[in-house]
Parts: sequence; C-alpha cells; structure tokens
Amino acid sequence: MRNILVSLFFIFIPLVGLSQKNLISYDDIKYLISNNLFQADTFLVAKGYTIFKKDVKRGTRKYRLEFKSGTNSEIGMRQDGKKIFVEIMTNEIDQYNLIKESIIQYINKDVLVGDVQSYTIKDIGTIYISINDAEPYNPLRKDYNINIIPDKNITSYN
Repeated sequence: MRNILVSLFFIFIPLVGLSQKNLISYDDIKYLISNNLFQADTFLVAKGYTIFKKDVKRGTRKYRLEFKSGTNSEIGMRQDGKKIFVEIMTNEIDQYNLIKESIIQYINKDVLVGDVQSYTIKDIGTIYISINDAEPYNPLRKDYNINIIPDKNITSYN
C-alpha cells in the first residue's frame, strides 16, 4: 500500500507542475518586458501560445492559448521605443491567481480604485487588473484584463 501511495505521489507532482506550464507568472512578465519582441515570440510559442497577429512596423504582437477547460488567454504586446507594454486578457482563473500569488512578495504599493486593482511591483512597474462578468453571463466565469506598464527605468534589450 505504501509503495502505491509513493508511486502516485511521484506521478501526481509532475502533472501539477505541467498544468501551470502555460500560465504567465511574475518571472515571465519580468522576462517579457526586459527583452525584445522576437525573444517574446520564441518564449511564448515555447509555452504553447500561438501568434495570431503580428505587425512588425507598429511593433505589436498578439498571442492566444486555448485551455482544455474551454477557457482562453490572449497576450497583447506593444513596443513603444525601448519599452514593452503587456496586456493579458483571460477568463482562466488559474492565470489570474498565479499572477496575484507570484507578485505578492514584490508589491511596493497596492490600491483599489473602483473596479481596478493597481499594484506597484518591484522590478516591473505597475500592474492594473480589472475583473468583469463574462459575455454571455456565466456566474462561474469572469473576464480578467491585466495590464503591465513598465517603470521608466525598465527598457527592453535589442
């Protein structure tokens, strides 16, 4: 019986780790805003996202990932000079929870204004999170819009 439990433990732990492979965390956000868009392409494609809109002239990218649960996540990136702005639009609660849990130890200041949660984060900048009801209405699903604005001293590498 003990051998079965130990075997199940070693099978279950890697599955839990792989389930968050596609989700974006604090370290991923830090990587995305401090590197150029071409490196972001490689990084997000390796995480399982697909590029569905790419405009090299304007310096914008859009990535999309469909989860097995029927939810999705879209990442929009825009390069403005040496700064990269990131927007994550998702209805996957685990993505929202992972971002909230991974930034909690780096918060310098947090403010709640209306329906928007604002966090000033060490080594990133400001993260704005708004939560809306899903269309069509579903009490179990919410739409999460997460905007990452880098600090003035954080620039991307070329």
